[in-house]
Amino acid sequence: MMAPAQVVRGADALSQSGDAIARLGKRPLLVGGDRSLKVVRPLLKPILKQHGLQAADTTYGADCSEVSLARIGRAVTDHEADFIIGMGGGKALDAAKLLAYQHSLPVVTIPTSGATCAAWTALSNVYSEAGAFLYDVALPRCPDLLILDYGVLATSDRRTLVAGIGDALAKWYESSVSSGHSEQTLIIAAVQQARVLRDLLFQKSAAALATPGGADWQEVVDATVLLAGVIGGLGGAQCRTVAAHAVHNGLTHLPQSHGMLHGEKVAYGILVQLRLEEMVQGNRLASTTRQQLLQFYEAIGLPMTLADLGLGDIRLTELQQAAEVACRPGSDIHRLPFPVSPAQLMAAMVSTTVPTVEMGGRELTSTAHEAVDLTEEK
Repeated sequence: MMAPAQVVRGADALSQSGDAIARLGKRPLLVGGDRSLKVVRPLLKPILKQHGLQAADTTYGADCSEVSLARIGRAVTDHEADFIIGMGGGKALDAAKLLAYQHSLPVVTIPTSGATCAAWTALSNVYSEAGAFLYDVALPRCPDLLILDYGVLATSDRRTLVAGIGDALAKWYESSVSSGHSEQTLIIAAVQQARVLRDLLFQKSAAALATPGGADWQEVVDATVLLAGVIGGLGGAQCRTVAAHAVHNGLTHLPQSHGMLHGEKVAYGILVQLRLEEMVQGNRLASTTRQQLLQFYEAIGLPMTLADLGLGDIRLTELQQAAEVACRPGSDIHRLPFPVSPAQLMAAMVSTTVPTVEMGGRELTSTAHEAVDLTEEK
């Protein structure tokens, strides 16, 4: 559950992976979205032919949902597949991993963007047919083979890597608050790697986005896909997700948010988490940190407010729905070292860009509740 059995990485990693793929079986089922299949299948064709592999392909649909998993599960049976090759973004790879687990088959993951670390992890998120997050499934092991081909990832647009930077940044802000005082060796290692990841992204993201395919770009892709996965593998669930991901999960229950990428919602969730630390704990360091993050977000194009997420006209009842989902029992938000109510979360969600104020926790909370009142009047 800590790492893939094999990782192949490089400018032409896919073309060099024929032997590694062929060791897993003879009848692969290719799982991805329409775009990912169009990009990757031609690159796989020579490998399939050279090794005598009989492949079929299927699209996972819009989400990794129970309905889509049942449908592509029938494709496994119809093709008599003996291993799965997943390609695409987080939802496609989650579907491929979970499908492989359900059918006791090996799985290969081929990310087509740097948007998430799903290619690495022993975890799949399951959504409703309407795109709302339902639950996650902890898998017994990471993928059997991860192929990180820089040429394939270069076909994705800038926005996906920006989202991946947001998702990866959350590793530090979530693991440090949930596990920063742990005395367990691997969790200590995970938290410290999360700090390294954060610093690397601060230092190299701007240059990476300015020079797609270049050395800095490759370093940032390695960070968002591989190093972020290492942290989750070392630290486990308690180092993976806290309030930032809980906010994402709540927002997925609002149809208006479905045009935004996973990492964009998570990045906004980091700001919400820091705002909660200010409001509930009176944490002035969190306030300073939030202001620094806002500058970084503005520089690379990450969302900072509900309006940036396309939710500028959200009704208070809708915001309350998202907050209640994020705070329901078992939610990742309860890994925070303090309790959070839906009302407090709503207050934080509408005040992510409030300037740093040198005042105590009670006054910060008051300021945030005024923001909620303004939203209600609107």
